[in-house]
Amino acid sequence: MSEESKRREALIYHAKPTPGKIKVVPTKKYASQRDLSLAYSPGVAAPCLEIEKDKENAYRYTSKGNLVAVISNGTAVLGLGNIGPEASKPVMEGKGLLFKIFADIDVFDIEVDTENVEEFIQTVKNIAPTFGGINLEDIKAPEAFEIERRLKEELDIPVMHDDQHGTAIISAAALLNAVELAEKKLENVKIVISGAGAAAISCSRLYQAFGAKRENMVMCDSKGVIRDDRDNLTPEKAEFATHRKIDTLDEAMKDADVFIGLSMADIVTPEMLLVMAKNPIVFAMANPDPEIKYDIAIATRKDIIMATGRSDHPNQVNNVLGFPFIFRGALDVRATKINEAMKMAAVKALARLAKEPVPEQVNIAYGETRLTFGKNYIIPKPFDPRLIAEVPPAVAKAAMDSGVAKYPITDWEKYEDTLLERLGSDNKLVRLLLNRAKLNPKRVVFAEADQLDVLKAAQIVHEEGIAIPILLGRKDTIESLMAEIEFEGDILIIDPKTDAENERKNKYAKVYWEQRKRRGVTYYAAQRLMRERNYFAAMMVNEGDADALISGYSRNYPSVVKPMLELVGLMPGVSRAATTNLMMTKRGPLFLSDTSINIDPSSKTLAKIAQMTSSVIKMFGLNPVLAMVSYSNFGSSENEKASKIREAVSILHRNYPEMDVDGELQTDFALNDDMLRERFPFSKLVGKKVNALIFPNLDSANITYKLLKELNEADSIGPIMLGMRKPVHILQLGASVDEIVNMTAIAVIDAQHKQKWELENAEN
Repeated sequence: MSEESKRREALIYHAKPTPGKIKVVPTKKYASQRDLSLAYSPGVAAPCLEIEKDKENAYRYTSKGNLVAVISNGTAVLGLGNIGPEASKPVMEGKGLLFKIFADIDVFDIEVDTENVEEFIQTVKNIAPTFGGINLEDIKAPEAFEIERRLKEELDIPVMHDDQHGTAIISAAALLNAVELAEKKLENVKIVISGAGAAAISCSRLYQAFGAKRENMVMCDSKGVIRDDRDNLTPEKAEFATHRKIDTLDEAMKDADVFIGLSMADIVTPEMLLVMAKNPIVFAMANPDPEIKYDIAIATRKDIIMATGRSDHPNQVNNVLGFPFIFRGALDVRATKINEAMKMAAVKALARLAKEPVPEQVNIAYGETRLTFGKNYIIPKPFDPRLIAEVPPAVAKAAMDSGVAKYPITDWEKYEDTLLERLGSDNKLVRLLLNRAKLNPKRVVFAEADQLDVLKAAQIVHEEGIAIPILLGRKDTIESLMAEIEFEGDILIIDPKTDAENERKNKYAKVYWEQRKRRGVTYYAAQRLMRERNYFAAMMVNEGDADALISGYSRNYPSVVKPMLELVGLMPGVSRAATTNLMMTKRGPLFLSDTSINIDPSSKTLAKIAQMTSSVIKMFGLNPVLAMVSYSNFGSSENEKASKIREAVSILHRNYPEMDVDGELQTDFALNDDMLRERFPFSKLVGKKVNALIFPNLDSANITYKLLKELNEADSIGPIMLGMRKPVHILQLGASVDEIVNMTAIAVIDAQHKQKWELENAEN
């Protein structure tokens, strides 16, 4: 994609369907006149008067306790510099988005039109009563130091300039672990810091708090080494000026143990790495390009411990590991500030988490057999679901111990449960899926590539590295549409109906005929079928010319399923294919089976559907907890519709005793643990969060998934085919571009999984 195309795509993303990235939604009922009278006049007077009596009641009756202001004047935006308050708004909205999806914190972004320090401070102070916390963002140094210092002194709510402290906190956690792995002590290591801005100063101060010695630090700016005999140093630079008689970064790197890069790309050379001490620690954190390229660094020094700011290398120093969870902990105890003790607690929590066993969900997302503490894993991954249960409690406890918490937590187990519940409010699993697909992209044939939305999806998966698309359809149409959407690259386009593909068609026809010649299929009929793109695509997958298949956008489901079942077939031990839909609900991911194939499955088929659903959930790194749902509960009806569910559960309990599955259950009992515990305390599902519903028939499953999708605006991925010998996945008619992209990621992961399974079976 050209730079102009990328620019246009970014503009469309921010402009449509609604301008911006965040919005305000009501949290209370508002349907009736009674609701409105409580929400506003006259009912609103009651909480107003309570807050007048005690301002702390604002946390009880308003959103203040979960509301953070992201405030900037746009003077130091990303890599864009001083672009002004209006131009900084997309970035501030983006920060608000991250607060919400990682820690369920609401945000108002505030852009202030002044570069005057006093005016900025006064503006923030004037609006502070609205918020539970203030996140300062993209304010240039040295003004940023004074603004944060004053606001922390003069306000009684948490204030943090993330540009300063975010990188410091994350890199400090990584540094503690790196120093341990290098078998060194922080108080002894020699540290070189390239960069002297807000982040570099904050990093250096925090490293000192953990034991690093100032006399062992050398800081460099654009003019070279910051020495104590240089003129016109700011107070912050003077704080870290060295007495050593050296002038350049090259000289500073000699015998250094640690390099901290917060400056610019490619300023560190291999020669500089070679003169560093044994087991050098290099954090090259300039974005998007580090101070030295990762591949060059690890090729230069085999003993190096390396971190960057990039997601495509190990040890990403990413601020999202910090600020959402630090504010979460601070808000939850109504802290009056974010102090050094709280920041240090966050550092220790992150460092400790990297040493603990990694959940399978994280291993799968990052394509690892087993992530373990070591040179390539010194800091947790941003998608680690444990972060919200580890960092906020550490921060909250530090706030309490340091005397800045106004609302101490007493029940830590309940607090952790509350934090984990917040994870269900976003689509983390989608991000995990896309990330995992990118680690090992596969060849995916799109059987309807001359449809614009299908082609757009193929373009996205190509440009994002999710898959290697193969485009089937009318070649002239595809090429015309590609030109229109600026889809560029060396992409294989195949039109099965043209003579140009006769050799491949004849090859596939012969294989197909050999397989089905005793079932009434003639060689001529086989040749004719190979002109049909779904048959052709299925044969591509069968013959290893593609790894997976996506179809169904423009045709009804049964007509697309038929050739897949005929040509691709089922896995060993599977007698019926099925489908599951992954719904992204407010309570977290929920799998619904069977949504597309089996009209009225028998008890044995239901048991197999449950077992296959369990396997696909594990493929995503989740622990399957399945409810076999019905209109009845545990024998309350003797009708055959209910009894077949009981029979299926009995089969599962007998053959898979370790599986978390039970029923028959009404859906509300399956999803509400309190109701289940009270009425049916004997159930295997008590105390567990159900993440899959197995329905008694196609009607109930299909209707439920479409109701959830339309009424609750729950994102759906699926139907995901279960039990197929090869990765073939069929879209719902008219699927959106996003749905096609997500299904492609599923197809890639399915291909990865089946390839692994085939290798394991071949070895056995």
